[in-house]
Amino acid sequence: MTAKSQVKWTDDALTALRAGEGFRLPDLDPRATPGYTGDKKDGAVDLAAGLAQLAEYQERLYAASHGGDAADRVLLVLQAMDSAGKGGIVRHVMGGVDPQGIELAAFKAPTPTELAHDFLWRIEKRVPRAGYIGVFDRSHYEDVLIARVRELASPKEIERRYDAINEFEAQLVEQGTRIVKVMLHISYDEQGERLMERLERPDKHWKYNPGDVDERAQWPAYQEAYQAVFDRTSTEAAPWYVVPANRKWFARLAVQELLLETLEAIDPQWPAADFDVAAEKKRLRATMG
Repeated sequence: MTAKSQVKWTDDALTALRAGEGFRLPDLDPRATPGYTGDKKDGAVDLAAGLAQLAEYQERLYAASHGGDAADRVLLVLQAMDSAGKGGIVRHVMGGVDPQGIELAAFKAPTPTELAHDFLWRIEKRVPRAGYIGVFDRSHYEDVLIARVRELASPKEIERRYDAINEFEAQLVEQGTRIVKVMLHISYDEQGERLMERLERPDKHWKYNPGDVDERAQWPAYQEAYQAVFDRTSTEAAPWYVVPANRKWFARLAVQELLLETLEAIDPQWPAADFDVAAEKKRLRATMG
């Protein structure tokens, strides 16, 4: 079973969602469903079918390195404005995968110890090992997004960080990492509605941060910062994929498809037994009476 069994996809997600040369964030409708012709009901069916595929690919990826010598691994980077749905992606897309094969890192504001090192220091410690799918809930891109908007670093330093990121990611790719960088793109109005829902529902209060409104006031600056990120760090080795996220069902389906196509390209294989299978069957039967 392959990713293309999801017949509502009319184009590869890796093509339809890529932020290639000339991409402009304001031109992308946050309610669009690029490359997919189905509706919400179709999306639910395809997401459920994709969970089984993703689980099999993940197990094969894990087995190929732990039972063999494969060096492949996948890193999913999730970036977005507040309330865009990163947590839902982790729950609904990665939730059906064996947790033993997932390495999740949620990056918050850096600690004093982390600030004493280069910005990539804490990131390098959390890159996935061979055979794993790593998930970054926010990432090293915070250091060129928030740092730019809040003027926490000089323009010269921001430029240095773009170059450092490109070099860092190129090295990861050379070592066998497939990087899937996703920006979940929601509209200003949709974010307002989602934040208001958190305030109106007691069971959502824990997800609300008063600072979210302060960040919302910087919306235009963040959109410009994201555009700069795409312009400077969407490389051949590690391109960006921008997923319209006003429709939660599509955002989840799209990220799942990006992962499926990435794993399909790796095509991890079950490792061959390093023992005599026939002899072991004979030995085992002898213990079974």
